[in-house]
Amino acid sequence: MSFNNLDTLYRQVIMDHYKNPRNRGSIEGNPMTVDMNNPTCGDRIQLQLLVDDGIVKDAKFDGEGCSISLSSASMMTQAIKGKPVDEALKMSELFSDLMQGKDIDEGNIDLGDIEALQGVSKFPARIKCATLAWKAMEKGVDVEKED
Repeated sequence: MSFNNLDTLYRQVIMDHYKNPRNRGSIEGNPMTVDMNNPTCGDRIQLQLLVDDGIVKDAKFDGEGCSISLSSASMMTQAIKGKPVDEALKMSELFSDLMQGKDIDEGNIDLGDIEALQGVSKFPARIKCATLAWKAMEKGVDVEKED
């Protein structure tokens, strides 16, 4: 597949998650809730996590922002559901490296649609948009680990 075709495919994946977000909404009960925003561009997200026995049982988000921010939140919640917290944190580390333009070794971790965001690394001003949901997840599971 040529670079232009791959770039087009990635844009389509990003727009699909933006227009048809996965896991948008709220979790019933008493989930861990993290509110974060990116004041430089106005992105705002509320992430809710349900973690039980070290496993992310559910993850949902709500908020407003650009297509990069909201599609990243959609992809992230889809990727971490059902995963051990340590694996979710490893995914976040890989994603951070991807956003910095570093070569990544996924090992046995499947990033799935998340790889569509790799082009964001070429636009430094947009990296905070892409990482907002991931930073919220890191903050949420850190608080959960302390409990």
